[in-house]
Amino acid sequence: MGAREGAAMKLRILGAAGEVTGSNHMIDTKGFKVLVDCGFHQGQDEEKHEGEAFTYNPADIDALLLTHAHIDHSGRIPLLVKQGFRGKVFCTEATAELVPILWQDSAKLMDEEAQWRSRKNSRRGLPKSEPLYGIKEVETAIKLLQPVPYDEMTDIVPGLKACFRIAGHILGSASIETWVTEDDSEPVKVVFSGDLGPLEGVIEKPPVMIDDADFVLIESTYGDRLHKSLEDTRTEFQNVVKSALRTSGKILIPSFVIDRAQRMLYELDLFEKTFPELKIPTTYLDSPMGVKATEIYAKYSDLLMPHLKDMLDAGDDPFAPNDFRFVRTADESKAVNDLASGIILAGSGMCSGGRIMHHLKHNLFKPDTQVIFVGYQATGTVGRRIVDGAKSIRIAGEDIAVRAQVNTIGGFSAHADRDDLLKWASSMPKKARFIVVHGEPKSSESLALGLKDIGYSATVPAFGDAFDLLAPAAKPAPIAVMPPEMTRRSEEARGVELALADIMSYAAELQKKHIPSPAAEGKILSLLTSAKTLLETAEELGKKSEKSA
Repeated sequence: MGAREGAAMKLRILGAAGEVTGSNHMIDTKGFKVLVDCGFHQGQDEEKHEGEAFTYNPADIDALLLTHAHIDHSGRIPLLVKQGFRGKVFCTEATAELVPILWQDSAKLMDEEAQWRSRKNSRRGLPKSEPLYGIKEVETAIKLLQPVPYDEMTDIVPGLKACFRIAGHILGSASIETWVTEDDSEPVKVVFSGDLGPLEGVIEKPPVMIDDADFVLIESTYGDRLHKSLEDTRTEFQNVVKSALRTSGKILIPSFVIDRAQRMLYELDLFEKTFPELKIPTTYLDSPMGVKATEIYAKYSDLLMPHLKDMLDAGDDPFAPNDFRFVRTADESKAVNDLASGIILAGSGMCSGGRIMHHLKHNLFKPDTQVIFVGYQATGTVGRRIVDGAKSIRIAGEDIAVRAQVNTIGGFSAHADRDDLLKWASSMPKKARFIVVHGEPKSSESLALGLKDIGYSATVPAFGDAFDLLAPAAKPAPIAVMPPEMTRRSEEARGVELALADIMSYAAELQKKHIPSPAAEGKILSLLTSAKTLLETAEELGKKSEKSA
């Protein structure tokens, strides 16, 4: 579904293509250029894109639509400003309060890293290192924020209107409906899903269903998997906490300070009320950003689920367990290391930096430490390596053995799972053409296949692809006009890739488990021997196929 040469109205994919982070898209017409999101790459994506320049001149951008505050959607906006962008940044009111917190922290961290690199470079006779941007650019970017209410049509630039709808991902998150016109053409409706939350909301209200679109840019973070039910997830979490309390060690919960920290505080508050007989250690939210974000959540209680608003109105703060303390300063954070026990929530959620790192350094090697991962871990991050079973992790130049008990609870995700994504998409008419972004290749391909199964045109773009917004709906995508036998082979090839990825995932998970029962070991060995034989047979078929090709 690439654009015709010389097409006047294009949608350009400039980030989050075949990867989960770095969201950046452009509506490009003869009359204007408007971006939707401009975020940092994280984890392996960051390494791949390190030092990469914008593929456009920031000074030529007329405006920017921001779906939500998370740094992988907003983090490079101050860099746009540094390089000449002076348009308005349209976002919801809550996002306009949250995003400055993240930008200021980002500038501080980059300055500290630049100073550290500069000291190393100086000893080697290399040039001084400079941060991508500083507080000056952050302050300018903050002045460009243009808050808009949900559900109201807003004129962005001549030829472009937008409406922000609740996305249910984090406070202030939005799916954005846009109407693009040029000269006397009929409006083309392009919907940007942003990051979608679960349809069964817990903290934020669930995403709004949108019933019309010509093109839909849809996220696919969990496009290939399902979350556990809320009941099962909550039971799993409570069982892990109860088990952890028996060890008397620390419980570390790496948390994104916006949304996930508030969700975990609520779950801990609920845990205390459900099990009043248990002695629960002090809970610490170790993040100045988290303190500010939690206050903003309480301020915008109208955007929260009704039961949370009712609690706040009644003076029962859902984000404050009984023995709960905010940790603001670095000295206070270091003092927590001297404590024998406690529940510690700290950023970053993927262990890619922040205060969680020194808590891991001082506790990861202890067998009585419990680490509970409650969010997505991008490939290449420290969090992903721990989840995947790394025996040691290098932190601040030191190799730290991983002896702690590691738990992963995926059901707390602020992202919609595969079923939720398909249900949200199915509210669109069949004319809608889906462009699947913001997911690792396996997830994006799986969601695209799911969309096709329910009758939609869907494609997974590559970085730099452009889509012609004036292309007739009858000619939706190259994949849709392939000869049937080629389409079949392509889908079967992707099916093989997905099955192999699942097998590797199950094998890695089983390898981490301790199986005390000899009877269970015998049954598992028998099953694995059969699986090994099947895989050997599949490999032989693959070799024969290569020879005959």
